[in-house]
Amino acid sequence: DDIIVTGSDNKGIEEVIGKLSGAFALKDLGNLSYFLGIQVIRNQHSILLSQAKYVQDLLAKTEMENCKGIESPFSTTEKLKKGEGTKLDNPSFYRSVVGSLQYAVLTRPELAYSVNKLSQYMSDPRQFHWTACKRVLRYLKSTANMCLKFQKSEHLDLIAYTDADWASDQDDRRSISGYCVFLGDNLVAWSSR
Repeated sequence: DDIIVTGSDNKGIEEVIGKLSGAFALKDLGNLSYFLGIQVIRNQHSILLSQAKYVQDLLAKTEMENCKGIESPFSTTEKLKKGEGTKLDNPSFYRSVVGSLQYAVLTRPELAYSVNKLSQYMSDPRQFHWTACKRVLRYLKSTANMCLKFQKSEHLDLIAYTDADWASDQDDRRSISGYCVFLGDNLVAWSSR
């Protein structure tokens, strides 16, 4: 039931809002500042999207608000595998936390690979997977105020980068691929699968 109306034509925006309010009961909250857990911060040259409060709430949910932060979200030496290690007492909690991390990827694209890896073990999470998940949370603790920035660009070139790792998954030999797409200087799409 929430909607954002945006554009470069103020008169056109007012017309759309007028037509919508003729059909629905609307409450115009003015300039966007917070929407679905994402804080919108405007300055003269850019728009920043932040989930700092969402991250703090996630750390509180996992009782990690006082943990020590770290510099990277994932270990490059340890490999996660299916079916190894001690089963978790509460696998639903693991699933809930990883689902919350998936939402954090909306403004934190550097988490896409790590969260993708953690998501692969939702059906049978083990203690080793939870330890890796806590590492991502510790990384978020140290980087909670990082934002996704959109700014005016001198050019509107569409530039894409991609990479793939052929058959690298040790459990099923699936490939891992990822991409990021920039419109001008702004990151507009990203994925890791």
